[in-house]
Amino acid sequence: MLGETTEFEMTGLKATGGATAAGAAATGGGPASGTTADGTAGRTAERGTAETGASADGLAGAPADAPGGGLTSAAAEELAGRDEDAVSRFIERFAAELVEAGLQRMASRVFAALLASDTGSLTSAELAEQLRISPAAVSGAIRYLSQVHMVGREREPGSRRDRYQVHTELWYETITRRDQVLTRWEQTLRDGADALGRHTPAGARMAETADFFEYLQGEMLAIMDRWRERQIARREGRAVAG
Repeated sequence: MLGETTEFEMTGLKATGGATAAGAAATGGGPASGTTADGTAGRTAERGTAETGASADGLAGAPADAPGGGLTSAAAEELAGRDEDAVSRFIERFAAELVEAGLQRMASRVFAALLASDTGSLTSAELAEQLRISPAAVSGAIRYLSQVHMVGREREPGSRRDRYQVHTELWYETITRRDQVLTRWEQTLRDGADALGRHTPAGARMAETADFFEYLQGEMLAIMDRWRERQIARREGRAVAG
């Protein structure tokens, strides 16, 4: 049973309704989607400049408290020496990993591009330019990612354009949703054990699997509590254990 379930389905992130069809229709793929022959997304130095006024690094106009705003000298130095081809290769590589985990291909590329942006947000035009895909492909990918709660949208002040952004605590929220899925699985398995008879071979197997999910849920909650404490300590400048 578990061997046939993708990692993203286990997290409870699988989209419902028409999301899959919408994303698939927008995907295109290969050279038709605008990627180069080796599948690497291109990124031009003037990406988004004419239309958005943003520089190639996507930091123009970023507020001081935004990711990438108020850069330290070390960050500014790294940004100046950044290899954009290496960044593009990372985006495609991480997108491929997400596809292996069960996410749609175009949605994976869009998500990886957002994750790799310094501000954590991009407009539809910027995504289309960076990934060399059509606006329709961006729209389909964003629709899917929104339904599975991996990205949000915000309206640019004084503009009619939307910016799409990754959630600040995406992975924490993902694990939390997985915890909710495990709770449902555990209860369903216990119901199955009662229906089959807990002393029968099938019923005993269901009960043991439910016990495993109960144990896993408790361990995950403890891990997430420790992660919260670690993040708070880091923000306060305290020593982080482990």
